[in-house]
Amino acid sequence: MSTREKTLLAVALLFAALFVRLGLWQIERLRERQAYNAPIESRLTQEPVPVAALPVDLEEKRHRRARVTGEYDYGHEIVLTLRSRQGSPGVNLLTPVRVAGSDTAVLINRGWIYAPDGVSADPGPWREASPRDAIGFVRILETGDSAGARSAGRPDAIRRPHLATVAAMLPYPVAPYYVVLTSPGSNPDSTPPRVPPPALDEGSHRGYAVQWFTFALIAVGGTAILIIRGRRDGF
Repeated sequence: MSTREKTLLAVALLFAALFVRLGLWQIERLRERQAYNAPIESRLTQEPVPVAALPVDLEEKRHRRARVTGEYDYGHEIVLTLRSRQGSPGVNLLTPVRVAGSDTAVLINRGWIYAPDGVSADPGPWREASPRDAIGFVRILETGDSAGARSAGRPDAIRRPHLATVAAMLPYPVAPYYVVLTSPGSNPDSTPPRVPPPALDEGSHRGYAVQWFTFALIAVGGTAILIIRGRRDGF
């Protein structure tokens, strides 16, 4: 084998090794995504339980299906700004529910309504009857730095569902989680479109892995063909 052929083969093997490593990295990412999705999918398919019966551990509550019964407090409704739906700007409506037998309210994400600037929306026409065994899934309110959590556009609005920020806006204690309703309301005309559960797709990792492995085969196979043709043609 000539020096030129050795050089070509070495470069091809170097690139092939890089492409294989990138393919293996995508497989690792795929497995991570599958491991992340598995408990979420399991919790989203479990039977809903009353909010009072949710697990004590906050992380165990995440994505669990919950049943909500109580009274909406529209006087302290919070607008979650800069939310999009099918490419349109809008807001989500976070309404406190006063649960019987508890002094702690639970925020309910009732859904999305259109706002041309992602802030200015009137929630008045979207008042529903208080929930009776309404079904949703649990999300956790953020903690930590509250910088930027409030919305400058209106006093009843937030940009992020942050626990301390929400607690400062309400005259009573609030649970460190909120429930995203998925069940329909009793009156379609006053029920905002519900926010769907998180997408549990595997992303593009599998396709990318196949792509990198294909590149590795092309690098080695193409170089082999080039060497064979060079020998045949006397180069």
